[in-house]
Amino acid sequence: MGRCAAAGLAAVWLAGCATGGNYPPAPSIAATPDYNYIVGPGDNLNISVWRNPELSMSVPVRPDGKLATPLVDELVVQGKTSTEIARDVEKALSKLVRDPVVTVIVTGFIGPYSEQIRVVGEAAKPQALPYKQKMTLLDVMIAVGGLTDFADGNGASITRAAEGDKRYSVRLNDLIKRGDISANVEMKPGDVLIIPQGWF
Repeated sequence: MGRCAAAGLAAVWLAGCATGGNYPPAPSIAATPDYNYIVGPGDNLNISVWRNPELSMSVPVRPDGKLATPLVDELVVQGKTSTEIARDVEKALSKLVRDPVVTVIVTGFIGPYSEQIRVVGEAAKPQALPYKQKMTLLDVMIAVGGLTDFADGNGASITRAAEGDKRYSVRLNDLIKRGDISANVEMKPGDVLIIPQGWF
């Protein structure tokens, strides 16, 4: 009788492992068409001021989310688009330059922490990645070097900050080891991919 009960419990446990924690499967399409890149600390910005080459330069965004140029001090840029930053620089320069026309181009992409894709657990190289429009689970796995030998790939899940930390199951083993493209899903800014360790 005890053996039957133990066998039953083992079967239930194995079924639970196979379903990836009983979370709903991640939707295959998640990207929004109106997404705009948001600047964060560590990004590099090329600021071009038309007809004022001496004011044009390449500057990094400091860890506090601000930047400084010769005529613009302590400008907060974190959480803004490049267009919004250009208008802010124009406003600051207008006190000293007549009708400034500014263009801002982002050349180094890191993005704010709230937008980054984080990969934790049994990835070959767990890390945070800058989000890119239409980024997929396969793109993320290539960037982190795949799974470790101990990973339970089909037990992995995505925690989606954009949906109140809703959790979705994903099938990494099927995607990476079996080439099942139906297991590939789009990511959203702020997603956390959690890859647990397998027990067998």
